[in-house]
Amino acid sequence: MKVVEVLHMNGGNRDISYANNSLVQRKVILMTKTIAEQAISDLYSRLFPKTLCIADLGCSSGANTFLVVSELVKIVEKERKIHNLQSPEILFHFNDLPGNDFNTIFQSLGKFEQDLRKQLGEEFGPCFFSGVPGSFYTRLFPSKSLHFVHSSYSLMWLSQVPDLIEKNKGNIYMASTSPPSVIKAYYKQYEKDFSNFLKYRSEELMKGGKMVLTFLGRESKDPSSKECCYIWELLSMALNELVLEGLIEEEKVESFNIPQYTPSPAEVKYIVEKEGSFTINRLEVTRVHWNVSNEGINGGYNVSRCMRAVAEPLLVSQFDQKLMDLVFQKYEEIISDRMSKEKTEFINVIVSLTKKR
Repeated sequence: MKVVEVLHMNGGNRDISYANNSLVQRKVILMTKTIAEQAISDLYSRLFPKTLCIADLGCSSGANTFLVVSELVKIVEKERKIHNLQSPEILFHFNDLPGNDFNTIFQSLGKFEQDLRKQLGEEFGPCFFSGVPGSFYTRLFPSKSLHFVHSSYSLMWLSQVPDLIEKNKGNIYMASTSPPSVIKAYYKQYEKDFSNFLKYRSEELMKGGKMVLTFLGRESKDPSSKECCYIWELLSMALNELVLEGLIEEEKVESFNIPQYTPSPAEVKYIVEKEGSFTINRLEVTRVHWNVSNEGINGGYNVSRCMRAVAEPLLVSQFDQKLMDLVFQKYEEIISDRMSKEKTEFINVIVSLTKKR
């Protein structure tokens, strides 16, 4: 499986699209608003750039994409009014892998810009938008061209499935039953990827440029902790049920692993300091319930749809598309059962960084 070719959220505006099933991600963006506000306010009030270049890495598509833009623009407008300055021109880069639904983003831009101008007034300067398809584990932008980088719920995705020397039997991700070599391989891939990410962003950001990054993560020292791995463990249970029913070959599950790593704050801190290009301004942890929707009472349905919007393209690369309804029906039942008995939360790790030189 080439991750760069198959990792993308479900596009469009269908019932199972990411656009209609990303309330958790929206809540997390709003939870980190104060950190982003401090970072971009500090940057703007120090540089007062006439053109402000911002990149949202792993932008996906839908309302959350524009939520990031509007929140950042409002912060800049608030700051420039305090200093009685002319509104800067803002260049906003949307980045994601090539399979991302960029069409939906650009089809919605006109209305978004109209709404934003109504909110901010005619003094609000022009905004320019570009789509930048490609992996953020490579160079994406010209040297020293960016002021600010934002990324939310994207950097836990790896550039590739780790090279496993042992089979991760019965699992599709790290779990308590995974061999130690599997856990080690996952961390090794994460360390390599995140180090590359920092290296390339340090080349693209100007001196004093800032980043605010939010990961799905964990507080536990154990990388296979239920804090971060349980949601995938329940999906592997659904797949293994279909193996028992003879609908999926066992080998297909054995050879399928999710390309993700959910770091602890200590791991993030260690890699940032080891790579050396950035100073950590803030490093925090928050929690959000698996089901943040207030509509209805079927949390399992909401959570399974959210996960389907995220994981279905990966699953389809390995399993029959015709089985997806059945997979997620079983997944919903398993999630509903566990949510009725256990506390289920996602852990978020947020880090605010400044480029040193």
